[in-house]
Amino acid sequence: MPALFSFRCSCCGEVHEGSPSFGFEAPSPYLEQPEPAQKAGHLGEDLCHYEDGDGPHYFVRAVLEVPIDGVAEPFLWGVWVSLSKSSYDRYVETCDDPDPTDCYFGWFCNYLPAYPNTYALKTQVHPRTGGVRPWIELEDADHPLCQDYHQGISVQRAQALAEAVMHGIRGEAQ
Repeated sequence: MPALFSFRCSCCGEVHEGSPSFGFEAPSPYLEQPEPAQKAGHLGEDLCHYEDGDGPHYFVRAVLEVPIDGVAEPFLWGVWVSLSKSSYDRYVETCDDPDPTDCYFGWFCNYLPAYPNTYALKTQVHPRTGGVRPWIELEDADHPLCQDYHQGISVQRAQALAEAVMHGIRGEAQ
């Protein structure tokens, strides 16, 4: 049976229990907009849109689940993904009763700490029923986050990532 994740933090000395889970309140492109564009747009719990000189932009909040070797629960990243207008409209139209066979192409829209630039990685967004946020599948690519997603991470790497996020450590977590 897989173990539960816990570790003694090398930064603060405290014991942290449960698989790490970190999230972003907004997509990075939205946060990079001037205040008038943000105010004219919409940022909700799970949906975001705005318009700039390039046109309209649409985002949904989703979950990236990175397996931890030998641990029951994955490392969770609550992130935002951009969708096309038609995919966003379909997602919104069906969000109360999603079709779990739907799948939407999207672009990863957050910069994850402890990784090189994660912005604009290719994803597939998979809706889930029961009011659960959709999960995202990263395209297999030569990027550390994609490799972690597809191959899983060690307990030591999960700890290093969690410490980097919790304590604001810059650079890549080893």
